[in-house]
Amino acid sequence: MQDDLFGAPPLPAPVPPRKRAPEQVRAAPADAALAALAAALPPQLRLGTSSWAYPGWNGLVWDGDYPDAVLSKHGLAAYAQHPLLRCVSIDRSFYRPLTASQYGHYAAQVPADFRFVVKAPSLVTDALVRGEDGRGRQANTAFLDPELALREFVQPALDGLGAKVGALVFQLSPLPLAQLDRWPALLRRLRAMLLAQPGLAPTAPDGVLAVEVRDPECLTPEFAAVLREAGATYCLGLHAKMPRLEAQLPLLRALWPGPLVCRWNLNPLHGAYGYEEAQAVYSPYDKIVDPDPETRALLARTIAGITGAGQNAFVTVANQAEGCAPLSVRALAQLVAQSPR
Repeated sequence: MQDDLFGAPPLPAPVPPRKRAPEQVRAAPADAALAALAAALPPQLRLGTSSWAYPGWNGLVWDGDYPDAVLSKHGLAAYAQHPLLRCVSIDRSFYRPLTASQYGHYAAQVPADFRFVVKAPSLVTDALVRGEDGRGRQANTAFLDPELALREFVQPALDGLGAKVGALVFQLSPLPLAQLDRWPALLRRLRAMLLAQPGLAPTAPDGVLAVEVRDPECLTPEFAAVLREAGATYCLGLHAKMPRLEAQLPLLRALWPGPLVCRWNLNPLHGAYGYEEAQAVYSPYDKIVDPDPETRALLARTIAGITGAGQNAFVTVANQAEGCAPLSVRALAQLVAQSPR
């Protein structure tokens, strides 16, 4: 029987397309000086960066020029091979809650001693529901909701990251003036939310809840008292919206003894709303552009004092702090290694 009008043999069956192997991101070559510096640091200290998907870190963290999409999906394992980078801040969770399986995917890529600093979703920490332009449109009825914080943040992070939880950070977005005037009432809501969360220690012995604010008016003794009662700590937010580090330390002293959680986010040279300006000036984040030796020196002394007393320290640095987070981490580590404990 002919298969077509001209008697040609049948066409071969189509071959299914081969699945493309996942991209492999290679770590930068081993650096003996970096390894020696890491060995000189206190074991309680975990330094890291804010996220990791930056092609400009080629030669510093990566051994190759990779697109940011590849680094986002496959770069964490290479990042964790850097001797100084023993933690990382997961910031994407601020924009959309992550699932336990997504957290578990991250945890599977890093060694047992690695820790994560994770931002709570904005649906819990933002007093306003914001439009696509970022402007507040209406009051957020879920602001500081205890059950939502547990279901969408704390429990999935514990289930997925397990013992690799470092700090779970509730970063309260800048409050509207009407809310700031009612700070005592908000403190009661914050207290209720924090007290409703489960203890982290059974799952994550190093884990701590931390609260970061973006309004200097919030740095009050009453705020410290709420954190102390809940067993939480204050996250030092080194951001242009906040006072310099020295002015924030009294609140941390009020919580002593306790761990240090610090997020070094934005160089004050760019002002309170200068994040996009800093991105434009510092991209591709391959060198330090605006060094901040004052912050470096005081932060190093603070780290040395806290870890010297046996407390943990989780410190993450953004590219917008000085221009290149891995180089800022290295400079900070050198100062810590030189500091008396």
